[in-house]
Amino acid sequence: MNLSIALRSCCALPAAALRRRSVAVVGSGNWGSAAARIVAQNTLRMPEEFNPCVKMWVREEELAPGITLSDKINETNQNVKYLPGIFLGGNVKAVPDLSEAVDGADLLIFVTPHQYIKGLLPSLKSKIASGAEAISLIKGMDVTADKGFELISRLIQNELAIRCCVLMGANIASEVAREQFSEATIGHAEGQEASGRMWKQLFHTHYFHVRSVPDAIGCELCGTLKNIVAIGAGFVDGLQLGNNTKAAIIRIGLVEMKRLAQQFFPSVAAETYFESAGR
Repeated sequence: MNLSIALRSCCALPAAALRRRSVAVVGSGNWGSAAARIVAQNTLRMPEEFNPCVKMWVREEELAPGITLSDKINETNQNVKYLPGIFLGGNVKAVPDLSEAVDGADLLIFVTPHQYIKGLLPSLKSKIASGAEAISLIKGMDVTADKGFELISRLIQNELAIRCCVLMGANIASEVAREQFSEATIGHAEGQEASGRMWKQLFHTHYFHVRSVPDAIGCELCGTLKNIVAIGAGFVDGLQLGNNTKAAIIRIGLVEMKRLAQQFFPSVAAETYFESAGR
């Protein structure tokens, strides 16, 4: 039996039988696929701690008559639509059924567009393992007219009644997948350092440098708000207003990020703005 077949066979075994934590990635766009690739490399390096097989939920699409995206990923070990030309690893298994993808999972990695997360969570609670933990790679907020905005990690935490850390950074998925050096920050709650260390084990590599800090709220806020500033900087480039204007927009944007955090989330640490999550 070759390695790919052996690892796919282990996907069918319950985590309890393996006595190792199993990982499910909820999302399979370019960033979800890149994240699954990183995690799959690390589960292979630490088979005594993690089930090497990483399940990745794929919102099914038909690429051609009779050819689905999930089948193509499992056949080629590439996400041919969202991350073409990148080998994900033989231990990444694309699963089009969400319940099957997370069934028995100990560790959930959420990396979907933020607008979909509320609709996905209710169906997961009865499927995940007891004592499961999550991490959100989602940049965005849930905004409603009556409640204002709420962080995605809190939605996950409240709906599933589990711990939820965050991973944020200034990263382009295709560059990370090509193993060009980049960095990110894992934010965890105060007193949950063990969770931060565990997620760092899964994500840290020689090309993807990860730091862990006790400020999940700050990391998530920075990761979300800096993208708004980045859009403004892009407008400056598009309008050819020059580097001085862009530098001013970035500085003013950072100040406004800090003001918003101080008003609504006063626990955010000043140091977090200087982590990769804040840039």
